[in-house]
Amino acid sequence: MTAEEYRDAHQATTVEDRRRVRGTKRTTTADGITHDSKTEAERWEELKLLQAAGEICGLRRQVEIGLIGRDGPIMTDGGAKQRVYRADFVYVDNRLGVTVIEDRKGHETEAFKLKKAILAAQGMEILVTRAKG
Repeated sequence: MTAEEYRDAHQATTVEDRRRVRGTKRTTTADGITHDSKTEAERWEELKLLQAAGEICGLRRQVEIGLIGRDGPIMTDGGAKQRVYRADFVYVDNRLGVTVIEDRKGHETEAFKLKKAILAAQGMEILVTRAKG
C-alpha cells in the first residue's frame, strides 16, 4: 500500500467523520444565549438563581481579561493585539465582597494552565468549577 492509498483509506469522508476525528465542540443554547457546553449553560442557570437570591451580583459571561507579563501586555504574535483570557463568568460574591472569576472546565488544557498562571502572577485567581457526576 502506498502512502497515498493509506491516506485515502483513513481520511474522513463526511463532515461528521471529520468532526469525530478532531473532537467534538458542541455548543448549547439556553435562555437565548449560546454557551460553549451543556455544563456551562447549566452553571449559567445556577448563577442566575444565586443572583436572584441576592447571594451574588454583577453576573457577566465571556469577560475578556488582558494578560500582562513582566514587561507589560502580552501581545499576539503579530503584535497588533493584547492576548486575553476569556472567563466564562465574572460576578461579585456578596457574602465575601470579592469579585469571582469562574471557569467551567471538563479538563484543563495546557493553554488554560498557562493563562491561569499568568493571571495568578497578576494577583487574580480563577475558580474552576466542574459538573457534578
